Amino acid sequence: MLSISPNSPPPSQESAARPLILGSTSRYRRELLERLGQAFTVVAPNVDETPYPEESPRALAQRLALAKARDVAARHPDAIVIGSDQVADLNGEPLGKPGTHERAVAQLRRMSGQTVIFQTALAVVCLDDTFERSDLAAVEVRFRSLAEAEIERYLRAEQPYDCAGSAKSEGLGIALLEAIHSDDPTALVGLPLIRTARLLRAAGKTLP
Repeated sequence: MLSISPNSPPPSQESAARPLILGSTSRYRRELLERLGQAFTVVAPNVDETPYPEESPRALAQRLALAKARDVAARHPDAIVIGSDQVADLNGEPLGKPGTHERAVAQLRRMSGQTVIFQTALAVVCLDDTFERSDLAAVEVRFRSLAEAEIERYLRAEQPYDCAGSAKSEGLGIALLEAIHSDDPTALVGLPLIRTARLLRAAGKTLP
């Protein structure tokens, strides 16, 4: 899903030289963005991530990704800013970062044997170019039926308490899964690089 602001003109000739900012403190997103070979800095967005009443996981991820990009862009109007957010979607209910062992256990119990959609939203904003575009990658993840002992062993080994859905697919968490379906595989880790590269090119950045 690609959303283009009606006020977004083609990028200017200066766009390729504009500074690039990742509006996120996530080390996973930082490591992923490094793969595109672009120099960038990291700026923490100041955004309230509380869901709205009855807000769907998809809408929540999209709103927060755009809010993060806009917040950082307001402080750095000359920069091209990337914002992103991920929400685990279990039958329409958002699952965020567990934060604690007990919450992670509860999440994995609920996801055992279920299909979870990881809604990973992306936004790219440059105020000086009046550029604003967004996209979303939905990753379908089917979890194995998990025994209590498996859940405990996994959480003690990897401690994925800062990950939506309580599992790191790029690590030992892959052993909890039966299948992953996505057209943008890095989306599950936190930043859909195929879509990111597409939007950065649209914003005027030169990528291979």
